[in-house]
Amino acid sequence: MSETPHLVLVDGSGFIFRAFHALPPMSNPEGVPVNAVFGFTNMLARLLRDHVGTHLAVIFDAGRHTFRNDLFPQYKAHRPEPPEDLIPQFALIRDATAAFNVPAIELAGWEADDLIASYACAIEKAGGHCTIVSSDKDLMQLVNPKVELLDPIKQKPIRAAEVMAKFGVSPDKVIDVQALMGDSTDNVPGVPGIGPKGAAQLVQEYGDLDAILAAAPTMKKSKRQQSLIDHAEAARISRTLVTLACDVPLPEPLDALGCREPDQVVLRTWLDSMGFHSVVQRMGLGALAAPREPSSTVQAEPAPTDAAPYGPYETITSLDVLDRWITRAREAGHFAFDTETNSLNARQAELVGLSFATAPGKAAYVPLRHEGTLEQPASNQLDPQIVLDRLKPLLADESVLKIFQNAKYDLLVLAGAGIETVTPIDDTMLISYAQSAGEHGQGMDELSRLHLDHDPISYDSVTGTGRARIPFAQVPLDRATEYAAEDSDVTLRLWNALRPGLRARKSLALYEEIERPLIGILAAMEREGIKVDAPELRRMSADFASRMAQMETEIHSLAGRSFNLGSPKQLGEILFDEMGLPGGKRTKAGAWGTDSSVLQELADNGQELPARILEWRQLAKLKSTYADALVEQMDAGSGRVHTSFQMAITTTGRLSSNDPNLQNIPIRTEEGGRIRRAFIADEGNVLVSADYSQIELRLLADVADIGPLKEAFELKQDIHARTASEVFGIPLEGMDSLTRRRAKAINFGIIYGISAFGLARQLSISPGEARRYIDAYFARYPGIRDYMDRTREEARAHGFVTTPFGRRCYVPSIREKNSARRAYAERQAINAPLQGGAADIIKRAMVRLSHKLPETGLQARMLLQVHDELLFEVSKEQAEELAAFVQKEMEGAAHIGVPLVVETGIGLNWAEAH
Repeated sequence: MSETPHLVLVDGSGFIFRAFHALPPMSNPEGVPVNAVFGFTNMLARLLRDHVGTHLAVIFDAGRHTFRNDLFPQYKAHRPEPPEDLIPQFALIRDATAAFNVPAIELAGWEADDLIASYACAIEKAGGHCTIVSSDKDLMQLVNPKVELLDPIKQKPIRAAEVMAKFGVSPDKVIDVQALMGDSTDNVPGVPGIGPKGAAQLVQEYGDLDAILAAAPTMKKSKRQQSLIDHAEAARISRTLVTLACDVPLPEPLDALGCREPDQVVLRTWLDSMGFHSVVQRMGLGALAAPREPSSTVQAEPAPTDAAPYGPYETITSLDVLDRWITRAREAGHFAFDTETNSLNARQAELVGLSFATAPGKAAYVPLRHEGTLEQPASNQLDPQIVLDRLKPLLADESVLKIFQNAKYDLLVLAGAGIETVTPIDDTMLISYAQSAGEHGQGMDELSRLHLDHDPISYDSVTGTGRARIPFAQVPLDRATEYAAEDSDVTLRLWNALRPGLRARKSLALYEEIERPLIGILAAMEREGIKVDAPELRRMSADFASRMAQMETEIHSLAGRSFNLGSPKQLGEILFDEMGLPGGKRTKAGAWGTDSSVLQELADNGQELPARILEWRQLAKLKSTYADALVEQMDAGSGRVHTSFQMAITTTGRLSSNDPNLQNIPIRTEEGGRIRRAFIADEGNVLVSADYSQIELRLLADVADIGPLKEAFELKQDIHARTASEVFGIPLEGMDSLTRRRAKAINFGIIYGISAFGLARQLSISPGEARRYIDAYFARYPGIRDYMDRTREEARAHGFVTTPFGRRCYVPSIREKNSARRAYAERQAINAPLQGGAADIIKRAMVRLSHKLPETGLQARMLLQVHDELLFEVSKEQAEELAAFVQKEMEGAAHIGVPLVVETGIGLNWAEAH
């Protein structure tokens, strides 16, 4: 599920008390108090959903007496007995852990904290990392780059910065501070008169407890000095008491803690016995036989199942009704949410209305800016600002999950309306995409037909089509409600249907650790945008137009007459009817085919006219797509353009972008460089580019386990020269550029399953010579052919291939009877694990950077992701520091069998930085 082991440890004993005091009294159907059990169950259900690891365990205290009591009998001696209502809940919480099929671990003579510390140390030694679900200050001494805490109530990570904020020192000095200040709760004596601030100051000044006590006699005379001298031994004892043991014998080996699916029957039966209705629904376990929420006062209504009818839905036009739906959403613990707008451009869209669903068949629509009709006026709509103010606390409530289909769009719309905080979220589009990239589309309508056997109301059916289409704001409220509320209803049902599959398809880590965190990251990048140089773009457009006109004259001369270069029909007549060139094929419509592959083949055979047409088309595309379009798409106020990243389009997991499409700017041509020069930094800033070097070749060397290639990357050799030396038997010293170029073409061509014909065309050699090169390559690196054969077989057997990080890339045409389509699918299958692995790595890097960049204090912004490159904007003064930081973090984003290398550049524009 994940590249490295990730152990999640729940401080079960600590959470019991926190939940008991945080929640109101509750009882199960038998009258037993269960408020702490209910809190624990909710926490565990959310943990399994939101914070996936490869390994998981809940750690409990086995009893009160530990080695610390033998050392210091007063340790925790004054603690009162647990509250009477809490005592019966201890056993129930262990039952809950068993019902979720999660290991429960305790060991007599040791505290839960010692077990947690020992397991955290063990997973570190195994090369993994650890998340401790607790906010206990005593566990903060364990925090390091491989270990973090997670506050189970606030759902906030606790890392070095948070420890520093609490104690005034780094995690490795927490023990010294605690030894000085003591702890009255646990009867840890410490040094009288020294509190948290004083302890932190002493540690900052002298380094550690031993140095402080050694320096005490020489300190300025004061009460503090005397106290340090008089209570030095108490401080040393306190240090022993607060220091967590990392060498406790592990009751269960790490391998026994692997994440396991709960038995749904067992879990459902236990939840039913407790009356935990909302947890059953939240986990998609179906309707409850005895629907009773554990509460002293509230009786819940039976929950609709996914078999509930679609509608009728409610139109919300009063605050009382809105408040009632908000309450329902809170009680459910999750709800689906959707926005209706007047634009597909999320940054420019204005809210027309919004809908939410709290259970299958239970959904409502809130119209905000409908214009109404004579037959159905819309004058009774609620004020948009009042509605948004009412919704803000709910959307920011971390205990209530918000479910979207294409969440990034809705988050951008809500941000534009003033709601910046929406958390936590799930996205059914990405939940599906993480499991089935390439298998089918990820749009809501298609997913609904596929998983729910339901055909949703179409947008065209409510707004019309073509010239008869009306804006959604003019759709009558009854019809708008049917359409909009159904969208939320469908989204909720899709969540119930799709989310359990994440574990079954081993896609949970991919979704939780990569795809879901990227939603907010990409939304922020889209809002930020990047500045463009409008005058330069206009000059470029004029130059392209002039060159195209000159080309057109030359092409007409070669053709012997004038014709419309943009007309495939006229071009086909020129090439195949009038010039009689070979290789022409007619389309089904009867016209000659003149796509780029046809023209390229003619050009490769020495025909000048098709070659010039290709050049003209390339220039025309650059002019229309970039030189002209970027000026039109530029925000007039900021001078920036804001691309839209598509998260669920490609088969391999790569991002794509549109409006503008930044993925297709030519990399190695002069025109591509000119376009990149038009992307600029603000005054006083620069752009920093960070690009993974030869990442797909590195992945190939790793997954195919090619020793010479791995060695070349380890030694930082020129990989193409090394390949040429290995394949053609030529010494590295004095390697000629032509031989190296041929090796480079094979290296990169192999990744894409290049044929002898394709290599021959690329190198301008005969197919026979190209075949000899490829045969020599496979003879030297047989592991690559084995990888290709193995990958093709995997695709044929399963219909998909898998990246090194667990992403499934489906190849639907792999079993095609048509040999050409099947061969193309096989090339896709060979490349997908490599291209998809590269996409996974840069996405991991983006998530890593989004967490760590704010901690650096650098005023930098991530602007763009294009294939294997990230682009940032930062002040000139901080550029070098940012480049070094980004390079380090990107190179550490994943660990494969060869080093990852990131090349950075700094410039006033993208071309300079790239």
